[in-house]
Formats: sequence, C-alpha cells, structure tokens
Amino acid sequence: VQLQASGGGLVQAGGSLRLSCAASGSIRSINDMGWYRQAPGKQREAVATITRGGSTNYADSVKGRFTISRDNAKRLVFLQMNSLEPDDTAIYLCNAQIIRSTDFRLADYWGQGTLVTVSS
Repeated sequence: VQLQASGGGLVQAGGSLRLSCAASGSIRSINDMGWYRQAPGKQREAVATITRGGSTNYADSVKGRFTISRDNAKRLVFLQMNSLEPDDTAIYLCNAQIIRSTDFRLADYWGQGTLVTVSS
C-alpha cells in the first residue's frame, strides 16, 4: 500500500494551491483520510481530516481557507488551499487509515510529503 502526494510548490501570500494524494496497492477500503503538516522546528500538526462519509474537521488556523475532499472510487484525497499565508509554509503529508485486502487488517499509512512554500 502506498500514498503518493503531489501539488506542492512556491506561491505568493494570498495565492492558492491544490494538493492531491492517491492511495494504491492491496486496499480493501479506506476509512479516515487527512492532511498534516510539519514546519521547520515545529511539531507535526493535523490540518484537515475527512471520514469515508465526508465529515470533515479542520485546524482553527485554516478554517475558512482550506477545504478537504475525497473521491472514494478513485482513492484520492484533496486539499484546496486558498488565501495562503507565510505561516502555512511546511511539508504537507497525507494520511489514510486503510484496511488491506491481503489480511483485512487496519493500518495507518503516510505519504512522502510535498513542500508548500508561501512567500510574503
């Protein structure tokens, strides 16, 4: 099972980026999916999560600016980031709770991370 994230880059403050993360491999089903971020010298923090049914949660710092969504059929999760601020600069990692088709066990998986840099 793998998670592959994409969509990071350099953007000016006030700009937008859309992150994508694709799950692949021996997957029976995917429960919660989410995006986390880690800035230099800071702890990893949850940015947004979404259940299989579409219920979402956001960090207070991104509410009203970021939107998480998913495509269950294509095993994708997205993070639309608008009104970006320099404090949003971080490595963004996708996460998924996946039930494997090989052994029907639930496990936590992480993507490799994608760098988002917001210039002032």
